[in-house]
Amino acid sequence: MATVSVRIDDSTKNRLDEFSRSVGLNTSALIKMFAAKVAQEQRIPFDVEIDPFYSSQNMNELKRRAANIAAGRNCHEHELIEVD
Repeated sequence: MATVSVRIDDSTKNRLDEFSRSVGLNTSALIKMFAAKVAQEQRIPFDVEIDPFYSSQNMNELKRRAANIAAGRNCHEHELIEVD
């Protein structure tokens, strides 16, 4: 039997513990189930995607816009509209 040690932030660990208890498991059992599923299916059992916000194209556009604002280009004031 092997031991695996993983460091995660406290908030994630607490939420994981809470979820585990809510489904009648402990966190160790939940992680063992995840590992067994990955090993059996040879895939991560959920979609792993990069947030499109952080794409290089979007980051370049954000940098370009920030530079325009810093240089005073393409900046327009707008009236705020209050909604009841």
